[in-house]
Order: sequence, then structure tokens, then C-alpha cells
Amino acid sequence: MNDTPGWASPGSAPSDGQDATVPRPAEPADDTGSSSKWSSAQPPAGQWSPPSAPGAGPSAPRTAPGWGGPAQGGGPGHGWGRPPAAKPGVIPLRPLGVGEILDGSVSTLRAHWRTVLGISLVVAVISQIGDILVQRYLLPQPVEVDPNADPSEALRQALDSAQSSLIALAPSLVITIIGTLFTTAVLTMVISRSVLGRSVTLPEAWNEARPRLPQLLGLTLLLPLMSLVIMTAGILPGVLVGSDAGVALSLLGGLAAFAVILWLMIRFSLASPALMLERQGVLASMRRSAKLVRDAWWRTFGVLALTLLLTFLVSLVIGVPFGLIAAAVDSDGLGGLLTGSVPDFGWPYLIITGIGTVIASAITYPISAGVTVLLYVDQRIRREALDLELARAAGVPGYGSDQPGYDTSGN
Repeated sequence: MNDTPGWASPGSAPSDGQDATVPRPAEPADDTGSSSKWSSAQPPAGQWSPPSAPGAGPSAPRTAPGWGGPAQGGGPGHGWGRPPAAKPGVIPLRPLGVGEILDGSVSTLRAHWRTVLGISLVVAVISQIGDILVQRYLLPQPVEVDPNADPSEALRQALDSAQSSLIALAPSLVITIIGTLFTTAVLTMVISRSVLGRSVTLPEAWNEARPRLPQLLGLTLLLPLMSLVIMTAGILPGVLVGSDAGVALSLLGGLAAFAVILWLMIRFSLASPALMLERQGVLASMRRSAKLVRDAWWRTFGVLALTLLLTFLVSLVIGVPFGLIAAAVDSDGLGGLLTGSVPDFGWPYLIITGIGTVIASAITYPISAGVTVLLYVDQRIRREALDLELARAAGVPGYGSDQPGYDTSGN
């Protein structure tokens, strides 16, 4: 579907406004007023006109399954006199509600579970093996914090402990980035096919994603590097000043840097699907994401934060039982935990908790990737009428899928 209309880079896509004559389907039930561009002039109920060829006049109304006739009921996608949106795949082709985005990602996992779990399990197992080896042989001992230290010394110890933790997390972060790279690349292709209601095998998804891996790697490395530079700029003045005032300045600078990083990460959160599906470059995909997220920052933040919370709860529900079993099996680690000292967990603990992490990752990876891709699709539907292009590509009757120039084969 690389050449399918709507996925190619639109060039001067009308993100700042859409032609008022383009008919639009019904709004979602839980739309909270995001930046969708709805035409004030709508055709009468049951008379949606399919898009006509460029330069041609309006075509005669055609009745298509799922589009013609007045809507029945008042659920999402229905309204008084408005037809329900077509749904060739896991989502209806109209602006999506938050619940529909989450449901679409879960539906993709159910519909293509062999392909989705295949890539998720492979990446999760390899990543977890690497993480276990790093924890066992490379991580330094954690910094001991004196509970009886004065406030100034306790603050310094807390900063030293945070620095040590960041250094210890670096190898795991690299492993996570590499794992995320492959899962994002392949799952983006799977989810984009599922929107059109088409199946895809793991080799097909990999063949489509492989040419974009170098650019995706550049994007995946650039965003954390940018965050690191911003955080360093925030805390460095306080470190140079030293003394208690310097510590306070570092904390304030760190908080300010964190706010800037959060704003930028949400602003660039749709860069990876733009890079994969529109064949954009690294910087072009970041500009594209910023354009799509503009005027929808808080909604994007809310959806991503909710997804993060849900995936955290899933990981917690799966991980806690494995952690308790692992602590009980590893007597040395459990003894250290009960005495209040830093536990020295052995191989049994690492292996059992690793199994729990693999299971959790195999479930949460597809959900996170699905939400990101569907957010991208949703924003393009709201700003650029991508639903019409997707309907054509999916072969929905009445949308010109039989006209020359439209490739609905998915290749």
C-alpha cells in the first residue's frame, strides 16, 4: 500500500484547512472539539455524493452499502439524517474517539495475532535476554543513601543516586530503543493494512518496512539525543555554580527542561508513522508531525498518557505475580529484601521476572504502536479528509475505487 492514495506524502496537504465542498461523515460521539474542519454546507440526508474526478462536475448520487440512507440509532458514527461511516477494517473511516483508537489497536492485535505476536515475542525475548545479561554483569552497585544525613547532604545523595540510576539505565535504554525500532517499523505496516481490512504476513510487513529502517533509526536516536541535550542545558548551570544554591538551581532547571522535553515529544509523537507511511525523511517527518499535532497537543497528550497508563497497568498485573514468585524462589534476594538492604538477586529471579516482562511486552508493544498509528490516521482524517482516500483504497463502493489511478492492491 506504499503507493495507495492518502499514504503518499501530500506535499502541500491542506492541513490548515480543507475544501468546504468535501462531504464529511459523522463526528464521533466523544469528540471534544479538536481541530477538525467540518463543512458548514452538508448534502441532504442519504445523498452523500462520491468524489468526482479532478476537473469534473459533481457526480450523481450513488447508494453504497453502509453509506446510503438515513442513519438508524444514535451511537458513534450515527446522527440525525447522517449515514454511518464505512468500516472496511479495524476503525470506522471518520474522526475517531479516544475509545475507538484504543479499540482499534486491540482489534488489530486480535485480527492479526500471528503476525503481531510473532514480531512482538521475538523482539521482547531478544531484548530481555540482553537486559538480563546487562543487569547481571554490567550494572554498578546502587548508591547507598544515608537516612540520617542533613537536608543538604541528603539532596546531594539523591542527585548522586539519580545520576547512578541514569547511568545504569543507559544499556537497557539502548536495548529498548533497538527493540522499539523493529516493532514500530513492522507493526506500523500491519496496522496500516488493518485499517483497510487487509491481511498481512510477517514477511510482507518486514519487506515493506525494511527500506525505511535507516531513517527510522535516525529518528529513534535523534529524539532521545535532543532530550539529553535539553536536560543537560537545564541542569548544567546549577552544577557549575555548586553549593546549595547550585543544587536548587539544578532542580529548577531540570524541571523546566522536563517540561520542554514533554512538549517536544508530544509534538513529534506522530513522526514515526509519517516517516514510515509517507516515506518522509527524518526532519521532514518531524515537521509533518508538528503540523498534524498543532492545535491538538492536549488531545494527543491525553490519548498517549492514557495509553501509557493502561500499558503500565497491564505490565503491573502481569509482572507483579512473576516478581513475587521470583523473589520467593531466589532466597538470597528475598532475604536481602526483608532485612532492608539492597537485594542481590540471582539468576532465578532474573529469569522468572524476564518471562513476565516478555509476556507483558508482547501485549503492550502492539497496543502502543497501534495507538500512535491510529492517532496519525485520525489527525489526517480530521485535517485532510484522509477518510475519503482510505475508502477509495479499501474499495468502498461509491468512492471512485474503480477509477483509473487508484491502486487498491495494497502494493
